[in-house]
Amino acid sequence: LVLRGDPETLSAFAEAKLLDPVPEADDSVADMLFSKHAGLAEVVVKPRSKLVGLPMTPGSLTGSGQLVVVAIQRNGEDVGRANMNDDAGSVGATLQAGDHLLLQGTWQALNRLASDPEILLVDSPDAVRRQAVPLGSGSKTMLTILAAMVLVLATGVLPAAVGVLIAAMAVIATGILTVPQAYRAIDLNTVVLVASMIPLSTAMYGTGTAAQMADLLVATIGGASPALLLAGLFLFTALLGQVISNTATAMIVIPIAVAAAGEMGLSAKPVLMSLNVGASAAFLTPVATTSNLIVMAPGGYRFGDYWKLGSLLMILYFAVAVFWVPVVWRL
Repeated sequence: LVLRGDPETLSAFAEAKLLDPVPEADDSVADMLFSKHAGLAEVVVKPRSKLVGLPMTPGSLTGSGQLVVVAIQRNGEDVGRANMNDDAGSVGATLQAGDHLLLQGTWQALNRLASDPEILLVDSPDAVRRQAVPLGSGSKTMLTILAAMVLVLATGVLPAAVGVLIAAMAVIATGILTVPQAYRAIDLNTVVLVASMIPLSTAMYGTGTAAQMADLLVATIGGASPALLLAGLFLFTALLGQVISNTATAMIVIPIAVAAAGEMGLSAKPVLMSLNVGASAAFLTPVATTSNLIVMAPGGYRFGDYWKLGSLLMILYFAVAVFWVPVVWRL
């Protein structure tokens, strides 16, 4: 039994009911609530849910029998919680729209809540599990697969698409993820965004738009210096990358950079590498890249917080793109 209350009341209750308290251990309750097999999820009762009006008691099972109601909150206060001297008839609450329920069960059962039309999940169980549960037994296997994939990509033994596909199949084959979990992990917004940018990039090059923009960039710079071209491409790429995906930005600017390098008689390799550095400088806004957006809510950051440190990193990346890249890859 897991009981909640002040120490004196708990001790008196245990003595009256002939219960033996379990010796205190660090994170013992947390380990009971969160593990690689089970965890917690917070849900909200929808306004027209069939749950409205039903009695519910903390500690009881849900209708499926797979989840336990740990707590019920209404307007920020616990309701239906039993006190030590309450009788069974006075315990529980009648659910209302907007009530928050804290449910505990296996991760598989919690994931099925996403398709329940009667409730609204506050946070994805998969996201909660990744934050709260330490690395499990499959983490070493996953790190091994990741290291092997990086080695294959770095050495070029296999084409990149083949190496990544084999790594994904290995994750499924070793049981680290199931096929449904793999499907849920795919960010369709990113897939659609990148897929839509590919034809845009092709169209810009095929219709001559990229060449016209390159002519404008070269005319603005005046052909004075290759360093000015790198600086112009960096600023154009980095600023555009703060409002749309940096991957999509690179796809848009690559044909412009290649055309501009040809106009000035420069090697495309250092120009594209400088562009790559500029596309990676996604630090000024949370929407610049997925990583920025992921840490925004857990870290409590605001939109305006990113530029404070991001501007310093932007200056560093500018120096690398304009001054260091030409040293490694000759123009």
